[in-house]
Amino acid sequence: MRIDVLSCVPELLYSPLNHSILQRAQQKKLLEVYVHNLRDYSLDKHRSVDDYPYGGGPGMVLSAPPLANAIQSLSQNIPYDEIIFLTPDGLTFNQKIANQLSLKQNLLLIAGHYKGIDQRIRDKYVTKEISIGDYVLSGGELPALVLVDAIVRLIPGVLNDETSALSDSFQNGLLDAPCYTRPAVFEGMKVPEILLSGDHQKIEEWRLQASLQKTQKLRPDLFHKWENSYNP
Repeated sequence: MRIDVLSCVPELLYSPLNHSILQRAQQKKLLEVYVHNLRDYSLDKHRSVDDYPYGGGPGMVLSAPPLANAIQSLSQNIPYDEIIFLTPDGLTFNQKIANQLSLKQNLLLIAGHYKGIDQRIRDKYVTKEISIGDYVLSGGELPALVLVDAIVRLIPGVLNDETSALSDSFQNGLLDAPCYTRPAVFEGMKVPEILLSGDHQKIEEWRLQASLQKTQKLRPDLFHKWENSYNP
């Protein structure tokens, strides 16, 4: 998979993309990530990328010409499956969307900044708009990193244990069951006996029940959705 990220503050992206799972994915040649400075596509000598909004009001807006120049330049060589704009008013990101995007080959992520980007870029070039939650950040760089991390860990071969991602919370619509490790007794609290039994079938049955109980308690909305899908 190849992911390109377009940002006017690219320095915010470098460290997370070069450590841990994302670094290993690139070392395994399963992922290519390229960060592009929007200012490199500016059409004036000052490398400006923003301007005041028409109609007045506070804040600045990323202007259309440098964004269009960047998208057109990158698209000449890369056939993007999706051009994604990270924005608070986009579709709320979830595991289902992460699964769908993990099957793509080439993605271009646009990290907005200031008050956002010129609407005409959204209308003409953007194919998907995604939000990571109902709140506002200073820019789209952190949401872009969230997308990259969530998507890449689903690519076969990225995780050492390929079944690990399949048991994550939300993968089957439920929260993951509680996890335990050594010691078996910690400050008087014991690991559930079933997990020490070695009976894998009973352990999986316990995990499912624990997952259902946890989801019903913490996320009743997810529990009811799961319940309805199995009992239409």
